[in-house]
Order: sequence, then structure tokens, then C-alpha cells
Amino acid sequence: MTAPADPLALAADWLPTPESGLTPTVTLSTVGLDGYPSARTVLLSRFDGERLHFHTDTRSRKAAELAADPRATVTVLQPEVARQLVVTGDVRRVTDEEARVAFAARTRYLQVLAWLNDHELAAEPTTRRRERWAAFVQERDDALEPPDTWVGYAITPVRMLFWQGDVDGPSNRLAYERTADGAWALEHWPG
Repeated sequence: MTAPADPLALAADWLPTPESGLTPTVTLSTVGLDGYPSARTVLLSRFDGERLHFHTDTRSRKAAELAADPRATVTVLQPEVARQLVVTGDVRRVTDEEARVAFAARTRYLQVLAWLNDHELAAEPTTRRRERWAAFVQERDDALEPPDTWVGYAITPVRMLFWQGDVDGPSNRLAYERTADGAWALEHWPG
């Protein structure tokens, strides 16, 4: 694997572009309110060349954890090409306009989910959840705007780890760390 000086350029090569229509599922890890790691799967909304974006509900556990400690790690696994990208960094909320654009790019199913998926609905029996879903879909056949609880976040990397598998030899890892002056330091790690 070639080691460019700028890991953001390598990330741009590895991650799908918005034009591809692909929205990768990634593992988002935060620091739990109890101090333990907290991980879940989210959609990577986009990579803008500098930051990785994801979206959630303001009432979610991850939103509370990010409010308490705005640092996270995203793990992007691409088994079909034997790659893994792990990005750790500082998290900030995106603008309302950026969040609105991301919402508009979601499928209708995911938009409805953003409107309905709360603790109250989760506690309902399956039949009742489906009834409420069907009623909402029937009532709202228009284009949906984001609910007030829709929020976006972006991770600005401070560490990036690229792993590349190799069926004919040893795997390889490139470990980048942002230095105090904003440059990137690179180390080669065993796979």
C-alpha cells in the first residue's frame, strides 16, 4: 500500500463519493456516560475531504455522549476489498443546512424512521409499531422535512489507521497522527 503524506487523500480514495449512491454502514464509538466505550452502527452520510459526517436523533444515547465528550472513533470495514479504516477525532455539530441536505439524501424509509423511531415507539409491541408506521406513511405522502430532533455531526480526524489485507502476503497498516502544527506523522505498523 502506498503511503501518501496526506491521509485525507487516501481516505478520499477509499471512501465512496456521494455520486456513487453508496452510504456505508460504519461503527461509531463514543465514550459512554458511565466511562465505558459505547459502540453502535450508523450510516456514514459523507466524507467532505476533511471530515466524516453522520446523523442521528438529538434524544439518542450517542448525542448525549457527544455532548459530554465530543470525541469519537469511526470504523469503516470493507471486507470485499480487505480494507479497514479507523478514524479518531474531535466531533462538532454540522450546520442546519448540512443536516437538511443529508436528510434529503436519505431514502424515504430512513426519513420516516427519523420521524418515528423514539423510545415511546420502541416500547410498543410489534403490531402497534407497524400500525403507527403505516398511519404516518399514509398521512404524510408529501416530501418530508427533517424533524426537529434531526442532527448532524462531523468528525475532524486526529488519528487515521488504514489496514490493507493481502491474501498473498502480510497485511499492512498505515498509522497517521496529526501533530501540534497540523501536519501528519506516519508510522508503518504490522498488519
